[in-house]
Amino acid sequence: MPIQNSPYNGFAALLTSSGHHVSPAELQGLLLGRSCAGAGFDADEWVADALLLLETEPEGNVRQALIGLQEMVKNELTGDDMTVVLLLPGDDEPLANRVVAMAQWCQGFLNGFARVGGQPLSAEAAEVLQDLAAIAQIQDALEESEDGESDYMEVMEYLRIAPLLLFTEFNKKAEAEAKPSLH
Repeated sequence: MPIQNSPYNGFAALLTSSGHHVSPAELQGLLLGRSCAGAGFDADEWVADALLLLETEPEGNVRQALIGLQEMVKNELTGDDMTVVLLLPGDDEPLANRVVAMAQWCQGFLNGFARVGGQPLSAEAAEVLQDLAAIAQIQDALEESEDGESDYMEVMEYLRIAPLLLFTEFNKKAEAEAKPSLH
């Protein structure tokens, strides 16, 4: 039986009850993608980008949840822990549901990254984005089995690291451009 008060289920219920039929995973992916590409952490810009998926202006409680999600992502990307917590269904959900959410997360990430993109990509960054595009297509690739669970966990670990790699690369470029030369 699914845990009703998991962060994923709670956010999904909030979105659905507010008339927004979008996956929390896809929203978090969009946020992480745009953040990693260098969009910064302006709340109004994030909420404006979230409208791509929400389709209607978020009301107060959804807007606050989006801003809270952004604060969490900002702390994860800029903090010392180097840990990204993925907003995906819990392990008690069927593997098929978790894989669909993972694919939605990847699609959201790619859309968010593309919205801000424009900077040249290193070979490593291009490879990470290609991997995310491939993961976005895995909808029915994993079976409900120990091997399927193991494969899912491996992909999840990769998805926890991929944003950090991209954020670090594009954040360094932004910092280098912001520093005045000392001649």
